[in-house]
Amino acid sequence: MSPAQLAVPFALIALVTVVDVLAPPDVHLGPFLVAAPAVTASFAGPWMTAFVGLVAVLAQVVVAMARTSLTDLNHTFQIIALVMISVFVTFFAHLREVHEKEVMQLRSVAETAQEVVLRPLPDRIGPLSVASVYLAAAAEAQIGGDLYAAARTATGKGTRLIIGDVRGKGLEAVGDAALVLGAFRASAHQEAGLPDLVNYLEAAVTTDLDGAGNRGESFVTAAVLEIPDAEPVLHLVSCGHPPPLLVLRAGGAVQLEVSRPAPPLGLAALVASAVTAQTFAFAEGDLLLLYTDGVLEARDGAGTFYPLAERVTAWSGLPPQGLLDRVCADLLAHAAGNTLDDDAAMVAIGRPVTS
Repeated sequence: MSPAQLAVPFALIALVTVVDVLAPPDVHLGPFLVAAPAVTASFAGPWMTAFVGLVAVLAQVVVAMARTSLTDLNHTFQIIALVMISVFVTFFAHLREVHEKEVMQLRSVAETAQEVVLRPLPDRIGPLSVASVYLAAAAEAQIGGDLYAAARTATGKGTRLIIGDVRGKGLEAVGDAALVLGAFRASAHQEAGLPDLVNYLEAAVTTDLDGAGNRGESFVTAAVLEIPDAEPVLHLVSCGHPPPLLVLRAGGAVQLEVSRPAPPLGLAALVASAVTAQTFAFAEGDLLLLYTDGVLEARDGAGTFYPLAERVTAWSGLPPQGLLDRVCADLLAHAAGNTLDDDAAMVAIGRPVTS
């Protein structure tokens, strides 16, 4: 609540009072005073709303005494109506304040749970340089289930990464994200092949969903990658997730569309499909950008979705953290005046030039 906001209802009361006192006998502007407590209730708490309502009632009393008397039937009913409306809007302001406190508490709990689940990635993993960011949507307590993690392979000659997005919002989505991240961290070092790792994640998610009776209602889109240290390639399994963007050292960006995507985690039993990994070039100086659909769904005032691939094309040559800083700033500028429709997570991985 700013002083400028608070000045509006008091200025309205003063204006209506003066004009009503000076108006001809058959003109009555007192009913406009109800706007003062009503406006106050939209941004202030119940105590300030009640105070503004009291001032408006006193102003109506002054008008009645200046024009006729307090016993005048017209002014009496205006005062009674103003008192009743002030009481109503004060009650609504109280309900809004209680709701806002509940939302803040829920969001605080969800954010704390999410911080515990979603550990920050190190700046370097093996030979790779890494940066990550999480942008929370501002809509009440609707924390999303975006997730990412990284682990070295058992041989120590490669890095595995996952980025995903749980269907749904709130603490339930955070719990599902914790399940996937826990399964990934437990198995990424052990499973021999990338398809085996994805099958393990699918089994973990499906078992949990079966136990909760929610099969078909909850699922997780994910991209699971393995990047060998010594080969200029990456291996990718896409489980219904937006395709990673490969920002080329030579300029431009390429979407890594897999020819045979796997179904989202939790839906494999409903969609018969073998899990296969596809290999793409990932040369020195290139940069890989992983992201969730919250990035693509950010819209400007005209409803235009954020053109991630188009923007990233012009930003080749930046290090991972520099690229994420640029994308975040541009994304928030694109959505200026709006909130993000969904939480957004991004991970940038760079393969440094060695010669």
